[in-house]
Amino acid sequence: MSAATAVEPLPEPPATRIIRPTSGWAPLDLSQLWIHRELVFFMAWRDIQLRYRQTLLGVGWAVLQPLATTVIFAVFFGRLAKISSDGLPYPVFALTGLVPWQLFAYALLQSSNSLVDNQNILRKVYFPRIIVPLASMGAGVIDFAVSFVILLGFMAWYQIAPSPRVLLLPFLLFLALVTAFGIGLWLATLNVRYRDIRYTVPFLSQLWLFATPVAYPASIVPERYRIWLGLNPMAGVIEGFRWALLGSGTVSLSVIATSTAVSAALLVSGLYYFKRMERGFADVI
Repeated sequence: MSAATAVEPLPEPPATRIIRPTSGWAPLDLSQLWIHRELVFFMAWRDIQLRYRQTLLGVGWAVLQPLATTVIFAVFFGRLAKISSDGLPYPVFALTGLVPWQLFAYALLQSSNSLVDNQNILRKVYFPRIIVPLASMGAGVIDFAVSFVILLGFMAWYQIAPSPRVLLLPFLLFLALVTAFGIGLWLATLNVRYRDIRYTVPFLSQLWLFATPVAYPASIVPERYRIWLGLNPMAGVIEGFRWALLGSGTVSLSVIATSTAVSAALLVSGLYYFKRMERGFADVI
């Protein structure tokens, strides 16, 4: 060969990213959720598949659970105890409260157990840990959509037309998910160290159910005590859900404002506590 062949330079090695644990109260970096958004959807879709794989009824559980609870409430609270339903047929009244409540209860249970249930992944791969409790709530949204269709069927059967205020439902549902996510972050973090937390969540959910106007209207609470209902964020969600969908009763703006403020406080405090403790998850879990 008369001419020397040119030698191409070797490509530069990729930059090395060093991941170090944070110390103290680290600032929140929620931009990581957007950067890893595909992982959020992947993990949510995985949980949806696992929920309905190898099940006898599949998505039918999303229909059976609220219907069975509605029948029980209608018999014991509506017929025997004669609980007021604000002039609505009691089955519709109860189901309208149960549909958003079951979304909240499922999201709370799954998010609080999410870190322990995914401990093998947490030990092997780095990614923002907050994705795990966030993605775990995805299947609850599917269940809500199915239950909501059943609720619309009940409304059609009793010839109840949706209220024009139905456009406010997305905000109320978002408020329920924010409340579940905020409390779920606290419980998921505590569950890593104290494994008996997971056994207390269903019990607490049952107590919370009866402290929330699901089977009864908020109107039976004396007026001077009704403002305290706002400290229970789900009270504002349930009453607002009935008011927006069915047009029944009245919703106090102070109760909704208090519920929103409590939900925001739970979310912010849960995010900071989760961020502070996540550096030790892989070691403790």
